[in-house]
Amino acid sequence: MREYLITAFVAAAVTYLLTPFVRRGAELIGAYTPVRDRDVHTIPTPRLGGLAIFGGVGAALLVASRLPTLHRVFDTSEIRGVFFGGLLLVAIGAADDKWGLDALTKLAGQILAAGVMVLEGVQILYFPVSHNGALSLGPDLGVPLTVIFVVVTINAVNFIDGLDGLAAGVVAIASLSFFAYSYELSVVQHFDRATTPTLVTAVLTGACLGFLPHNFNPARVFMGDSGSMLLGLMLSSSAVTLTGQLDPSATTAVGLFPTLIPLLLPLAVLAVPFVDLVLAIARRTRTGQAPWAPDKLHLHHRLLRLGHSHARAVLIMYLWSALIAGGAVTIAFAHDRPLLVLSGYCVAAAVLVVASSIPRLRHHHTGG
Repeated sequence: MREYLITAFVAAAVTYLLTPFVRRGAELIGAYTPVRDRDVHTIPTPRLGGLAIFGGVGAALLVASRLPTLHRVFDTSEIRGVFFGGLLLVAIGAADDKWGLDALTKLAGQILAAGVMVLEGVQILYFPVSHNGALSLGPDLGVPLTVIFVVVTINAVNFIDGLDGLAAGVVAIASLSFFAYSYELSVVQHFDRATTPTLVTAVLTGACLGFLPHNFNPARVFMGDSGSMLLGLMLSSSAVTLTGQLDPSATTAVGLFPTLIPLLLPLAVLAVPFVDLVLAIARRTRTGQAPWAPDKLHLHHRLLRLGHSHARAVLIMYLWSALIAGGAVTIAFAHDRPLLVLSGYCVAAAVLVVASSIPRLRHHHTGG
């Protein structure tokens, strides 16, 4: 655990220290996010923050490769696939942040980055189908499923990057939840503590936390597509390397509730961006628009329209992410007390529903 904390701290510190330099560089080359009808910010804001995040990730991985335990992660090719896939997306995202790229070009880049990871061994190998069994996936199924999952996750993170600090905070919560599950799974199952998904999520959590002070409302810099696509790629890679390669039929620990949890956990920790993505695609398709067409009807926009302030809307999204992701992890390792866990989960959800609706309730109470 100490080595994971060290790598997370390095990622946070380097990202935090690099971000002002990246912001200045973005200002010098004119890489600004203009004010558009769908945007919440009111002044042009420099972007390219993904470069600082990637710098933090790279520094943390370099440190991890020199640590007594975590250096074993680098004996496999998975971490190399994550790094070079991330590098490719950061380059494409940086070009988009500066000059603007069309949606199909970015999609092609996302598929290529996913392909780079697949070639380095990041691939879904098993698909849980029952309490005590799993379907072994060959390349014909595993490769396309992996690419689709990676691309969907990248775009889900990109879709929620609409309020200051929202994407970085939600991904930090998701990656921290994944870290907790992955590390505890290693302990319960007596696996090697040095694993790719645990390292990736520790580094990702640190990088997001290092970027947040510069990005929280009022943001001084945006992560841009160079950041959001990198976060989505790393988050999806941790899900694939953890859940896609764990054969549920081979797990024997009592602590696993039921073995379908490895399949459900990615959906839980990514619930908020996935729900927003699905709703956006359905909404735009229904009105005859392209799925990637921009609008101001995302979940965070709806919270603002309810009357929440910018900061409160972001906080509510954080809390929903933490509730869903934390609930999944808790269920995974506390299945012997299901009623207690479920009761606490329902109470917390009810409180959040009320908190999310306070402006509307206040409006009805005053008769407005």
